[in-house]
Amino acid sequence: MTAVVETKGLGKRYGRRWALSDCTLSIPPGRVVGLVGPNGAGKTTLLNLAIGLLAPTSGVIEVLGGHPADGPSQLARVGFVAQETPTYSGLSVTDHLQMGAWLNPGWDNGLAIGRIQHLKLDPKQKAGKLSGGQRAQLALTLALAKRPELLILDEPVAGLDPLARREFLQVLMEAVAEHGVSVILSSHLVADLERVCDYLVVLVASRIQVAGEIESLLAGHRRLTGPRRDPSRLPANYRVIEASHTDRQSSLIVATDERVHDPVWTVEQIGLEDLVLAYMSRGVEVEKRQPAHVEVRP
Repeated sequence: MTAVVETKGLGKRYGRRWALSDCTLSIPPGRVVGLVGPNGAGKTTLLNLAIGLLAPTSGVIEVLGGHPADGPSQLARVGFVAQETPTYSGLSVTDHLQMGAWLNPGWDNGLAIGRIQHLKLDPKQKAGKLSGGQRAQLALTLALAKRPELLILDEPVAGLDPLARREFLQVLMEAVAEHGVSVILSSHLVADLERVCDYLVVLVASRIQVAGEIESLLAGHRRLTGPRRDPSRLPANYRVIEASHTDRQSSLIVATDERVHDPVWTVEQIGLEDLVLAYMSRGVEVEKRQPAHVEVRP
């Protein structure tokens, strides 16, 4: 099956700074993907490369087996909601739907009108008078009504209150269940990702740290707690992701598919937040040990 997004050695440089570096990734279809990382990690850069707003500095990227934004047919296959959930403040809800119908040949007007009615949005209301949650829902409706195969969302709920976030994510999951669209959702709110996502990509300091099915990732990581020990003395099949120590105790998060037989360790499964934070911390530490990734010019 064709990956919805596939990259090989993908990189994007702004001046002397690399916003994305050596990104190799293959996201399978039919997934709701959580793209998570700290601010400035390169999440928006990766998504803008995927929708064709940016061109790579190095490497290659394919979306749904084609080049991003390569003509009208490719553009029609991808829906996008930017971080600001952009709408036009002077246009009414109806104006937005009419604009969507004019711009998108595959526009599903019945879907758009049905969602507006379900959300109880006043068709005559100007977008500038809507709440933040309503504007986000309008932007999502516009993206869904073009009937995309892939929906890309760049932190669409970052500025919303908890209730509005929950309503947005509920509508999103209803659309996934009804239309079978693949989704990439960028967010730094792990609780939201845990609620809706089944696939995870962690991006830190412009580099991919881990990617995979959430259930498998959680099954393959454990927290070990026991007497203080040098992590380098662990068996070779234990990959230490994060380590913390007191004078007498060590707490390690390790990646391993093997059972832990050493009775000195207390073994616990970890949750999604622990997993994400461990890889984010690891990425930051690795970045600190490496030379600054900039282009040196004579």
